[in-house]
Amino acid sequence: MVTVNLSFFSGRTLGKDLPYFYEFLTAPAAKILHSWFESEPLKASLATDAVIGAMLSPEHSGSAYVLLHHVMGEIDGIKGAWAYVEGGMGALSASIANSARSYGAQIFTDKPVQSLLVTPGKEVRGVVLQSGQEIRSKIVLSNATAKVTFLDLLEKEVLSNDLLNSVKSIDYTSPVTKINVAVSRLPDFIADPNRNGERPMPHHCATIHLNTETTEMLHEAYLDAANGRYSRKPIIEMTIPSSLDSTVAPPGGHVVQMFTQYTPFKLADSEWTEEKKNEYADRVFDDVERYAPGFKSSVVGRDILTGPDLERIFGLTGGNIFHGAMSLDQLYFFRPLPWYSNYQTPVTGLFLCGSGTHPGGGVMGAPGRLAALAALKFLKKKKYT
Repeated sequence: MVTVNLSFFSGRTLGKDLPYFYEFLTAPAAKILHSWFESEPLKASLATDAVIGAMLSPEHSGSAYVLLHHVMGEIDGIKGAWAYVEGGMGALSASIANSARSYGAQIFTDKPVQSLLVTPGKEVRGVVLQSGQEIRSKIVLSNATAKVTFLDLLEKEVLSNDLLNSVKSIDYTSPVTKINVAVSRLPDFIADPNRNGERPMPHHCATIHLNTETTEMLHEAYLDAANGRYSRKPIIEMTIPSSLDSTVAPPGGHVVQMFTQYTPFKLADSEWTEEKKNEYADRVFDDVERYAPGFKSSVVGRDILTGPDLERIFGLTGGNIFHGAMSLDQLYFFRPLPWYSNYQTPVTGLFLCGSGTHPGGGVMGAPGRLAALAALKFLKKKKYT
């Protein structure tokens, strides 16, 4: 009933724009972009935000929502804008940690959690670390994926078979390989050669898309991965944070970040060995070289993170950066599951607060804030202090 009422009021708010919103929720991004733009390079560049982090083609229904999700936000009041964090993304984590400590929080790092402490009455009582140490608590907020929280940290008998099967069916498919590169000089692109010596030009400070001249190229890259192999012409989204933030690279050097697609989590013909990872990275670098001759000779070092690496290092199930696909069947009151979209779980006092909950992925903090509000409401109701 609550969901129906919310939908009703949302419809009233949208008014005559409701059909357009419905189209964005369900249509292929290519359809939306073709109706508004003529330039193929422009449409293809915009379409990258419709597939980023998603095993989708811009020709697939639902990809338009992924595009909407990535442009509906804002930075400093500028809608659709993104920004770098000075000092790198770790500086954002440090800022949040410093704020928490100022209110008395204690933060333990390099202390992996082995399991959740749960009473026979299915109430959470804290966590058990891999070291065997127990940390007691009235509530636990898990920023891990639903799969890790429910299947890895809880005993099977705690949850019903229906719930276990539902968690196992969550789509964590990811097409992403991240490549971090240290270079000795700025890339010099044929399309806009460097004219400022070693000073960054405007495009160095922006997002640079390569292998995205047409939406058809994006679709073909997807088809390669759908057949179990990495894309012959991978989509490359390049950023150079050191062009604006001198703290992340030594003088004269730069950091180049490449968010690339499509690479299946599991290859059809082999494992993601170091040899296979370097083979793929070489393919990416060859493509960059075509746009910016001399790039390969400027490379000082590189770090290649495939889907299995993202899962192993960061706990991202399936290597999915959003803690689950941003498809229509896994959004809003279906995120992560229809019965538990309010941040609570079948275990009393256990809350989910990561990107696998509403409203989904992106560095915005909304899932955590909404989960914290739900937890505070729970504590107030229980009269815990």
